[in-house]
Amino acid sequence: MEGHSDADVICHAVADAMLGAAALGDLGTHFPDDDPATAGMGGMDLLVRAVELIRGAAFRPISCDVVVVAEVPPIAPRRDEMRANLARVLGVSIDRISVKATRPEGLGLTGDGAACIALAVATTP
Repeated sequence: MEGHSDADVICHAVADAMLGAAALGDLGTHFPDDDPATAGMGGMDLLVRAVELIRGAAFRPISCDVVVVAEVPPIAPRRDEMRANLARVLGVSIDRISVKATRPEGLGLTGDGAACIALAVATTP
């Protein structure tokens, strides 16, 4: 994937969901795409910084559910690895993280492989 940072759609969706759950805006507010400091930044690094922001505002991650909409790559072979990495960065148990995918079966930009979408829902107290 191509993007201003590394275009890690899963980490970006989780970071946006975490920021939103804490009512702290979105990724573009904190990490604008015209900021050279974030150019090429890894998705996990971006997520670490987002978690630092929510912790700084006296919130903490509780759980997260992610769905990826993409024809390829398949998610299932690496799902547990993704869950473990997200759990580690969020500081929660792996049983609080869900990662799943759906294939658009040839429909639209995600179906022809030109794009990938990830949506996440997060909870914070």
